[in-house]
Amino acid sequence: MMKPFDVAVIGGGPAGYVAAIRAAQLGGSVVLFEKDVLGGTCLNRGCIPTKTYLKTGEVIHAIKNASERGIRNHPDAEVDMERVVSHKNKIVGQLTGGVASLLKSNGVTVIYGTAVLSSRRHILCNGNTFEAKSIILCGGSVSSQLPIKGIINPKVMSSTELLNLALLPKRLAVIGGGVIGCEMASAFQSFGSQVTILEAMDCLIPMMDQELAKSLEKDLKQQGISLLLSKKITEIIDEGSSVCICCEDGTSLEADIILLSVGRKSDLECLGALKDQILVEGGKIVVDEYMRTNITNLYAAGDINGRLMLAHAAFKMGETAAENAMGHNARCRLDLVPSCVYTLSQVASVGLTEDGATETFGRDAISVGRFPLIANGRALAGGESQGYVKVVVHKKYSELCGVHIFGAHAAEMIAEPAALMAAEITVFEAANMIHAHPSFSEAFMEACADALGRCIHLPKRG
Repeated sequence: MMKPFDVAVIGGGPAGYVAAIRAAQLGGSVVLFEKDVLGGTCLNRGCIPTKTYLKTGEVIHAIKNASERGIRNHPDAEVDMERVVSHKNKIVGQLTGGVASLLKSNGVTVIYGTAVLSSRRHILCNGNTFEAKSIILCGGSVSSQLPIKGIINPKVMSSTELLNLALLPKRLAVIGGGVIGCEMASAFQSFGSQVTILEAMDCLIPMMDQELAKSLEKDLKQQGISLLLSKKITEIIDEGSSVCICCEDGTSLEADIILLSVGRKSDLECLGALKDQILVEGGKIVVDEYMRTNITNLYAAGDINGRLMLAHAAFKMGETAAENAMGHNARCRLDLVPSCVYTLSQVASVGLTEDGATETFGRDAISVGRFPLIANGRALAGGESQGYVKVVVHKKYSELCGVHIFGAHAAEMIAEPAALMAAEITVFEAANMIHAHPSFSEAFMEACADALGRCIHLPKRG
């Protein structure tokens, strides 16, 4: 009989493969089950493919604006979608192959097939039963659907299908103004599609700071993307070569392809025989800060617990679950995880929004500092001066409780404030740190100084 593994991991996405590697690093015998391709949604259908497309969009934008920098006779940019898809697949293949190599080098046994729990210590996969002392559930998530008449149509796609289109749609409608919807809209508008975003709420990216949301809306409109907000879709009508989207208020829109991007829900298929024993609320596995479920030796990390559906959060949750499965006492802090939108002008946040801080502490208890990128030498020299850095400070303790960035390189810039906030650095200390000049990161330092009323590179207030 096969000796039990120390740790079994179901799912090879960001939470799963990290959990497997970390458990192996700690000396455990580890088996990982993957029903599709290693890397999960992030590497194969989400983070990496979309950023590859967005970089292509940035290149197109740079070519079209090259004359501003004195570059003459540059060609008009036109995309070859077959080559765009091929390049994306090459990048994805390189990364998923890298994950496979990492697992192999750490001695993790990888088994391909759909795996489900048959007991608290046993997993059924490909007709075989495997035993493990601890099991980490990393089943990930699947795209959400909407109960709209006519939505089951080959012209209505998830990001998975859209990312494999070899023919550029002339008219693309995006249902959902969240992160993926905005990113794909930005990419395909750059490629040459006529793009419209339809959102049921009255703003885009509703979970982020509302000043950022308004800035993003303005930027997308400047790119040529149409926004239809506060629109409830009632029906999708197939008209042969196109589809018609009908809204409750009488608005209608024709498109060649529709991207349905309305969020994701936890994939609970792996629960198997224990689906009625593991505590689930709102379609998500309930875990504590140690990633423990209500069953002693079972852990759940990543999208399957729904606590924060971001790949970088999944990395940390997987690592935490693995350490605890191997007898440690690790905790996972998720209140200071950065959130980013990789549109042409990027959006990045960490901590409380301005509204959230106001609600928590009171308006008089907080101060807000801002620094526009148009006053930043590096941004101006690089032709990327649209945007700003905003910091939200709890005045009593001089605590940085939120940082929000709009503009080029925001996703890279947010790492510094996230690290300083985790280390509980005060706004005074952040404002006094010397930054390289010229650099985009100076804008964060300047915003901190502005919150204190002493920013050097802004006109005097009042």
